[in-house]
Amino acid sequence: MHYKRSVLSFFLAGSLLTGCQDHRVPAPVQPTISTLATGLVAPIGVEADASGRVFVTEQGTGINDGRVSEITPDGKVHPVITGLYSFKRPDNELDATDHLLAADGMLYVLNAKGLYTLNLASFKTGDAPIPAASLTPENIQKFVIDYAFTEDTGESHLYNMTLGPDGALYMSDAAANAIIRRSKTGQLSVVTAVPGIANPNPAGPPPGPPFIESVPTGITYDGKQFAISTLLGFPFPAGKAIIYQMDLAGKLNVFQQTFNSLVDIENDGNGNYLALEFAIFGPTGFTPKTGRLLRAKGTSSDLLIEKLNMPTDLKLIDSHTAYLTSMGDGTLLKITF
Repeated sequence: MHYKRSVLSFFLAGSLLTGCQDHRVPAPVQPTISTLATGLVAPIGVEADASGRVFVTEQGTGINDGRVSEITPDGKVHPVITGLYSFKRPDNELDATDHLLAADGMLYVLNAKGLYTLNLASFKTGDAPIPAASLTPENIQKFVIDYAFTEDTGESHLYNMTLGPDGALYMSDAAANAIIRRSKTGQLSVVTAVPGIANPNPAGPPPGPPFIESVPTGITYDGKQFAISTLLGFPFPAGKAIIYQMDLAGKLNVFQQTFNSLVDIENDGNGNYLALEFAIFGPTGFTPKTGRLLRAKGTSSDLLIEKLNMPTDLKLIDSHTAYLTSMGDGTLLKITF
């Protein structure tokens, strides 16, 4: 996320007082939410390039039907890359395409097969889609799996990424529970491992392990430091997910620990963060329409939007517009301030 100006004034700014005798608390201005595109198949990431073109990633159904699509202002879906690897595991979770990033004229796409790179100048709106088979993914997962972590899961799931101050990509790995750096020349290194927490209620219900992994999801950079959102593993305890801050050396500091299953984080421009919660975990799994967008302030949070249906990504376009993917509804939402 490169947009630095705060949008929170548009979320929370009060109405003007009608006179000097009116001392009522100003009412918050509510954002307008509309559905821009429907029929998306398990959408995960949303991104915009320097020209304002909006792109989304879709995981597909598990039969190698993942894709990257451009969503035009009229809500039409124009496939850009098709046939991306998509596989349904026995637990019904997908190994597929996750987030994407537009930077320096390139579109970077994370998939279970690796990092895809597309020169945006080579693709115009409405062009025939590019078959994934014609592109060669960079197998970053092998580096991660081969790395000897102190707490080694033996797995890799590259989930999200941001551009660092040195032109390198910094990626959250949601299986290795680590932050991976890819230099401008393609050299790979591990920046840090993200620690888990002790289970606050191992006896349940539901009963769970004594130690819970803290899975890194979103990552962003504000010009000085990184921020990382996390989603705790089973039993997904409410109010315990953490936002970390990370310096360039990889040192982590807890910014706030009060969240439910965070999936994305963005800078608000005022030193705080916009934090996106996926859902609350209930007796039958994640509960639909319990996702939220919050302003995380370190010791407390402001609720900005609630009742989101399993949201996965937020992209700020300008001071009046943002886009949000809803995996639960298969939609791209447009938020106007």
